[in-house]
Amino acid sequence: MKQQLSDRITSLPASATLAMAAKARELKTAGKDIISLSLGEPDFNTPDYIKEAAIQAINDNYNSYSPVDGYADLKEAICAKFKRDNNIDYKPSQIVVSTGAKQSLANITQVLLNPGDEVLLPSPYWVSYSAQSILGGATYTEIPSTIETDFKITPAQLEEAITPKTKLIFFNSPNNPSGTVYTEEDYRGLAEVLEKYPDIYIVSDEIYEHINYGTPNFSIAAIPSMYDRTITVNGLAKGFAMTGWRIGFIGAPEWIAKACTKMQGQITSGTNCIAQRAAITALSEPVSRIQYMVDEFQKRRDMMLELLGEIEGVKLNVPKGAFYIFPDVSAFFGKTIKGKEIQNATDFSMLLLEEANVATVTGEAFGAPTCIRISYAASEAQLREAVKRIKEVLV
Repeated sequence: MKQQLSDRITSLPASATLAMAAKARELKTAGKDIISLSLGEPDFNTPDYIKEAAIQAINDNYNSYSPVDGYADLKEAICAKFKRDNNIDYKPSQIVVSTGAKQSLANITQVLLNPGDEVLLPSPYWVSYSAQSILGGATYTEIPSTIETDFKITPAQLEEAITPKTKLIFFNSPNNPSGTVYTEEDYRGLAEVLEKYPDIYIVSDEIYEHINYGTPNFSIAAIPSMYDRTITVNGLAKGFAMTGWRIGFIGAPEWIAKACTKMQGQITSGTNCIAQRAAITALSEPVSRIQYMVDEFQKRRDMMLELLGEIEGVKLNVPKGAFYIFPDVSAFFGKTIKGKEIQNATDFSMLLLEEANVATVTGEAFGAPTCIRISYAASEAQLREAVKRIKEVLV
C-alpha cells in the first residue's frame, strides 16, 4: 500500500528541542556520558503540598471525566491568580484549562487562524509557535533581535513588520530561549503601535512568569486597550516543577474561550482530573512557597555566566528570567574545530554534543541563527562539568 501522509504533517517541522533530547538519549544508550542541557524542564521535584493535594483527590475518588474547560473551582482559582499576580480581571467563562500550555497555544491558533493569515514572531521565539502557525494554515514572519538589544524588538520594528494580512502576534516573557523579560515600559511602547491595528490579536505566553530575577512580571492584557484582544497563556510546568502533570490555561475574551472549549472538546476533552485538583492548591497557595526554586535558578545562572564568560568568543548577556542562557557563538563560524567545520549554530551545537558530550539546542530552531540555547535546569555539579568539557573543546 502506498504511504500517503497529509500535506499538513509533512510540512510540519519536528521539534528541535525534542529532537536533540532524543539524540542525547540515543548516545547515552550507546554508553556515552552525556550531560543534557537541552530540555526546558526543572530538575526539582513537585512540592510536597501539591503532591498531597493530588493524593487527597485520589482518595476523594476524583476519577470521572472532567468538564472540557476545567473544574469550576479551578477556574475560580485561576481568576484569583490572574488578579493577584497580573492585575487582570477575568471571569470563569473566560478561562479554559488544557493539557499543558502547549495545547492552550494550539487551541488558539486553530480557532483564530485561516489560510492567508500572517503571524508575527518576535525572535527568538519558542519552536512550537511557528509550527502551530503552519498547522493553522497561516504563514509567519520573524521580527529579529540580537544579543546587543537584549533580544527585544522595538515598536518601530513591530510597525514595520505589520501587513494587511497580520492576524496574530506572539509575545513570550520571560522568554524561551533567551530569558529576556519585557518590562511594563516595553509592552506599553509596543501597545501604542498595536492600538493602530485593532484587528491584530496578541498571544501572551507567560509560562515562566514566576522564574524572574528582579524584574517584575507585567502582562500586556493589563493594558486596557489590549485586554479585549489578548489571550494570556500560562500553566504549572515551569514555576511549580510540574511538567508531566500537563496543566495549562488561558484567560481570553469570552468568545475566544468558548471557541477553544469547542475545539478541545473534539480533541482531548477535559484535562486530567487529579492534576486539576492539585492545580487548585498550587495556584491558591502563596507564590513565596516556590521561591526556593527561583533562588536556586538565579544562583546557577550567575555561576554559568561566570564560567561561560571565561571562554573567548562566547558572547553573553544577562537573562532576567526563565532558566536559559542564549549565547551568541557566531565568532566560531568559519572555523574548524576537532576536524569539524563550523558554519552555523547547528554545526556548533552538534560539535558540543559529539566532542564534549554536552547537549544544547541550536538557535536556528528559535529564529536566532547565531546562538545556542543552554538550559541550567541541572545540578551545579553537572553544570560545572558541562562547561569544563565545552572549554576543553573550544579553548
